Amino acid sequence: MAYDKKLAQRVRKILAGRAGVVEKAMFGGVCFMVNGNMCCGVTNDDLMVRVGPDAYDKALKQPHARPMDFTGHALKSMVFVGPGGCRTDDDIRAWLDRGMEFVLGLPGKK
Repeated sequence: MAYDKKLAQRVRKILAGRAGVVEKAMFGGVCFMVNGNMCCGVTNDDLMVRVGPDAYDKALKQPHARPMDFTGHALKSMVFVGPGGCRTDDDIRAWLDRGMEFVLGLPGKK
């Protein structure tokens, strides 16, 4: 499955220099792990962000956000952000900050 390589590069640039970030192929795209926990990624032309269950409903109220649904059931801690929500690097940075806030509160994995 193809994914937006330009969007992935923009995400890489924003995450560059942050400790514990590792890139992995996953979900037919690319994911960015932080201390072993999935934080965000790019699939097709969407940004995928792990916001956590407590911030999920608030995240879905943001423009261009929708539930992440691969299997017919929404994952209650992850959202897709469509291209309209990723127009600027500041838009992407705001979403990545949401993801980082959640995953930095999780115990690290090896």
